[in-house]
Amino acid sequence: MADYIPVLTFHAIEDSPSVISFSPELFGRFMEKLHRNGYGTLRLTDAAGLVRGRKPLPEKSFVLTFDDGYESVYSEAFPVLRKYGMTATVFLAVGDTENREASDRLTPLGGRRMLSWGEIREMKDAGIDFGAHTVTHPDLTAIDTAAVEREITGSKEIIENNLGEPVLSFAYPYGLYDERCIEIAGRSFACACSDDLGLLTASNAPYALRRGDAYYLR
Repeated sequence: MADYIPVLTFHAIEDSPSVISFSPELFGRFMEKLHRNGYGTLRLTDAAGLVRGRKPLPEKSFVLTFDDGYESVYSEAFPVLRKYGMTATVFLAVGDTENREASDRLTPLGGRRMLSWGEIREMKDAGIDFGAHTVTHPDLTAIDTAAVEREITGSKEIIENNLGEPVLSFAYPYGLYDERCIEIAGRSFACACSDDLGLLTASNAPYALRRGDAYYLR
């Protein structure tokens, strides 16, 4: 058994110099190499459950996560994941549905096209998991506690209402969190991801899971 599991964080799968972009061609080659060398994905919630129970971690496993919910996850990453039988967790910043026109697509973030609920359901049916990433993607450490609660629990409710199943995981926007965030996430989810750089080990707190950003793989 392994002492650790890498949890990899991607955002947009696109050809762009942006720090949150990762080349589709490079993503495909990277996943092919991992698959060829006998590595496979482990669901985030399963990995977190092993950590919580301080149980052994499986060899040659890694966890894939995608933050924000960009359409490129569907158009570029999803076909690769299906090809190699991989799963992932996509964290959705759902957008303020009360203050915009009705749309099947999530509110644009950073000028990028977002996933539609139809695409999300298609991926869910193929084994991709979805977690919450707040409503409006704020720095949770910079807003009052009531707003933190609305952002965290509100995003969970919107996703659950659209997918008809429990949402078990959360990721803090920008990877920023404090004790209030941990307490609220702990009441609502099985685990939560930070952007604290590191590997997932048995000693990792379940509501501040460490990850490695794909930026360092470019």
